[in-house]
Amino acid sequence: IYIIFTRKVTDWRNALRTRMNDLDTLTIGRSVDSLLNYETVKYFGAEAREEARYRDVADQYAKAAVKSENSLAWLNMGQSLITNFALAGAMAYTVWGWSKGQFQVGDVVLVNTLLAQLFRPLDMLGMVYRVIRQGLIDMEAMFRLIDTPSEIEDASGAEPLVVNGGAVAFENVVFGYEPDRTILNGVSFAVGAGETLAIVGPSGAGKSTIARLLFRFYDPQGGRVLIDGQDISQVTQKSLRGAIGIVPQDTVLFNDSIGYNIAYGREGARAEEIAAAAEGAAIDGFIGILPQGYDTEVGERGLKLSGGEKQRVAIARTLLKNPPVLILDEATSALDSRTEAAIQDTLERIAARRTTLVIAHRLSTVTGADRIVVLDKGRVAETGTHEQLLRMRGLYADMWARQQAEKEEGTV
Repeated sequence: IYIIFTRKVTDWRNALRTRMNDLDTLTIGRSVDSLLNYETVKYFGAEAREEARYRDVADQYAKAAVKSENSLAWLNMGQSLITNFALAGAMAYTVWGWSKGQFQVGDVVLVNTLLAQLFRPLDMLGMVYRVIRQGLIDMEAMFRLIDTPSEIEDASGAEPLVVNGGAVAFENVVFGYEPDRTILNGVSFAVGAGETLAIVGPSGAGKSTIARLLFRFYDPQGGRVLIDGQDISQVTQKSLRGAIGIVPQDTVLFNDSIGYNIAYGREGARAEEIAAAAEGAAIDGFIGILPQGYDTEVGERGLKLSGGEKQRVAIARTLLKNPPVLILDEATSALDSRTEAAIQDTLERIAARRTTLVIAHRLSTVTGADRIVVLDKGRVAETGTHEQLLRMRGLYADMWARQQAEKEEGTV
């Protein structure tokens, strides 16, 4: 009876504990989401709304926690009742037997001692069983995470990437984030070692997907991506990503010092190397006037730096990494025209002698590229130099004309 009761009630408690853990995870996620997006919350005056959303899940968690604790009390009380009733029944029987002359006083003492020695391990067994089952429930989310298979893994026998110049090629690449939505459909292009290739096109054409595939965050459903003739799916991810640097549109910085964020580009970098990278990114002057210099904290996600300063930190980080292949993913699209011009000069300087893929929306930033690939609806629509594409009078020429018209309207 004791064992059956313990198992049944523990199973009931496990269901309550699972519900409590799920609500705990939801509560933490809700709070983190609100805090990370605090600016958006303030933009829309939604503090009360976020408080209500958090309070809703927090109240549910509190109720679930109370139910879980109450179930523990019921379990302990039930176990105690069973053991006490059993002990009382056994003692009553032996005392009755003694009164009838069937048992001696020593028999009564013996039964009492044996029952005490029996129920103490039973109590311990019930507690251990309960704690183990509760621990397994608490670790369930961790086990699910551990058991989740990696989407991208090194191929069996993968060798490190050997870079001899850094030529990049996409061969008939087909890719979609969802099975029913193709982003790239038979995309092919090549960029020679040390050349600059620009990738442009309307929003949603698949430009940034090119960078993700080159870093092998995803594998294409068809075709191949090559660096110096080596299929990147057949080399180690560590060596692949070590050969590629990126200056993204939205630079994310750690909540640490400027020096730490620059040094993140290469583990074990010396102070003089960090300073040289900052000089190459033209941010050393700004750092020099700060009271704490390279030890200045940048705040959450680089909050204390301007957009241009964050981009220069990203450039310095990439310079420190010194990769043979460089990706500029709309690196200046979020900046004003004056800051963009200054950053653009720096980008052109660091792109020299590197294989560079420039993903851009503003066509004025790619006119000097060796070649421009125009993507449209997941396909290569046009390719050529800036002058050649203008003479084609196609999609690129139309985009150029519209952007120039918008620029002229903005200066009127």
